[in-house]
Amino acid sequence: MLGFAPNKISHDEFIGLVTSALKLLGDQVKEQLDRFCNICTYVSGHDAGEKPYEELQHHLEQLERGKLARNRIFYMALPPSIFISVSEQLKKYCYSKDTFSRILIEKPFGRDLESSRELQSALEPNWKEEEIFRIDHYLGKEMVNNILTLRFGNIILGSVWNREHIENVQVSILEAIGTEGRGGFYNDTGIIRDVLQNLPFQEASTKEFVSSDMLQIVSLLTMEAPASFSAEDLCKEKVRVIQGMASIKPEDTVIGQYTKSSDGQKAGYKDDNSVPNDSRCPTFCAAIAHINNSRWNGVPILIEAGKALQESKTEIRIQFKLTSLALLPSTISNTLTIRVQPDEGVYLQINSNLPSLRPGPRTMPMELDLTYRGRVPEGQIPNAYENLILDAVRGDYTHSVRGDELDASWRVFTPLLHFLDQGGGKVEEYAFGSTGPAAMDEWLKRYRM
Repeated sequence: MLGFAPNKISHDEFIGLVTSALKLLGDQVKEQLDRFCNICTYVSGHDAGEKPYEELQHHLEQLERGKLARNRIFYMALPPSIFISVSEQLKKYCYSKDTFSRILIEKPFGRDLESSRELQSALEPNWKEEEIFRIDHYLGKEMVNNILTLRFGNIILGSVWNREHIENVQVSILEAIGTEGRGGFYNDTGIIRDVLQNLPFQEASTKEFVSSDMLQIVSLLTMEAPASFSAEDLCKEKVRVIQGMASIKPEDTVIGQYTKSSDGQKAGYKDDNSVPNDSRCPTFCAAIAHINNSRWNGVPILIEAGKALQESKTEIRIQFKLTSLALLPSTISNTLTIRVQPDEGVYLQINSNLPSLRPGPRTMPMELDLTYRGRVPEGQIPNAYENLILDAVRGDYTHSVRGDELDASWRVFTPLLHFLDQGGGKVEEYAFGSTGPAAMDEWLKRYRM
């Protein structure tokens, strides 16, 4: 593994960065880490121009000397503004002609549909589609991968997974932290590009997350059964269902920005000196999506993302319709909850009999708990990035975002993004640490939530 960045740091400093975020479980893992660190090196790309890439290629050739396989994977954890220039230099100086070279690009993939297409067009002359892995870290999470198994591996769910039985679908990606002093950087992106089209905040802002991460999850929840679980067949069905999704309308959204906490201990978004006083950058967005097909027509799909909220969680809720039989009093609607993080698990809320000596049936809600804790050993659940990087090594595109899939996703959110960028709509304020904008309560009632 070779690190390449502008920073001038020593080998020991680089190893310190590699190991600082790792959680070790036992002496065996410590030994594996030591062996891993022995194959880690670093090259500084501090100088401008093409010279750093020539030095990088020289270093790669030295590392590969005497080896039969000279496969190269370039993980570009970079701002979108330099994707193209770096990819061009990598192709010119560091491309492996004998075996394979692949690039991993992390979101955001552009700012809207037009810029996304420009990015794709700029990559095409140098990199084939099969050499590009557009990674979205949520697609590597175990509970997201579990969606397809739950749907297509259990007949009790598959048979009711449609508009006849489902009242609504809710996907929430919420964070308890604010922008943590990086409001100026976040101000150029916002919650929709950060989550509703996603990239982790370390590289982007809230505007982008809702579009990509969210739609990837929604597509897995709503797609038709693929012919197989191959990358090609999965992508084909995901694209088909996203193409059937109407563009998000401004009236189907609530946009918010956090202010200081009610006790005054936590600063508001615009209290950050790097944020303009008149900033309209959304730190919260809730939107209702509609899919125009026979399975989902009329079912509201809530996609919600925000920062500086009461709690951090990523959760999927499938709320089923109430039973039409009036035989039992005080029944609730069944709800399937998939908790992606923290505490991965699946919960099904059902109605059960309340034991009593009083005459007549009495009900109580109960929860079937399918959490992973206690069933799967600690450390056995792979990290999302472990899955995604291993996919790239294997050449498996199952969890990669294909170009036409990305295009379809941007089409859903681009009209809303342009509307907001032009100053349209009201930005609702909410206090740091609250549940979000107060307007949400009445707004959700419109969609029977």
